[in-house]
Amino acid sequence: MPTTSEAGQAERSAETTHAVYVYGIVPADVAVTDTAAGVGDPPARVRLVRYRGIAALASDVDTSQPLGRPEDLLAHEQLLDGSAGEAPVLPFRFGAVLQTDQAVEDELLAPYHDGFAAQLAEFEGRIQFVAKGRYREQAILREVLTEYPGAAEIRDQLAGRPEADPATRGLRIRLGEIINAAIDQKRTADTRRLGDVIAACCEASQVRQPSHELDAVHVALLVVGGRVVDLDQALGALAREWADRVELRLLGPMAAYDFVSAHTPGG
Repeated sequence: MPTTSEAGQAERSAETTHAVYVYGIVPADVAVTDTAAGVGDPPARVRLVRYRGIAALASDVDTSQPLGRPEDLLAHEQLLDGSAGEAPVLPFRFGAVLQTDQAVEDELLAPYHDGFAAQLAEFEGRIQFVAKGRYREQAILREVLTEYPGAAEIRDQLAGRPEADPATRGLRIRLGEIINAAIDQKRTADTRRLGDVIAACCEASQVRQPSHELDAVHVALLVVGGRVVDLDQALGALAREWADRVELRLLGPMAAYDFVSAHTPGG
């Protein structure tokens, strides 16, 4: 049988490994479904910590266990994106943890209440999508070789020569530089074309950094719910226009990661 001292140590240990994981901020009248799954193994049950009309999406987390498994990152993202489809949500970056529900109220919701409330009102009825396009490799190379004579000349000089030939190293480097610069220019022009096409459908947009060397466009879009169909149609027309050279996708709906500037616990 444990002594009083041992029992007290065990209780304190349990207290220090228990914390509250915060996903983001939502209106207090949002309902959390029983199937909402949070981070952890097994997935934690998600709840709301409410304060004066706003609430933190939260769940319990055992801080003695490693946090950051791919499953945790996916759960964080899926919860926020699923919530964004139902109500405005101010997403936090992965890993926001406070000690207790009371700390969530005292250290987060109370001091930042007015800013959170204003942002939730601003994003009411609005949702984020991402337009992402990737060049079809052979098509974009044909464009570059056609439009940049210097690239075609180097390609002809390299024809039939083994890639491992050290004598061709300088030529291959120069050809790669020309192709990369050309793709950068095309990406800028195609991003501008995308902006023109979606301007009437979106309230705001943010150009993201390319995630791949063949990215053609990568743009976050803030859309009023009633204009989603218009956006889909506009991008569908652009996808047909670009069918031979760009594979274009519309990702979302998702939380407004690119447009919200929310305070993050510990950040």
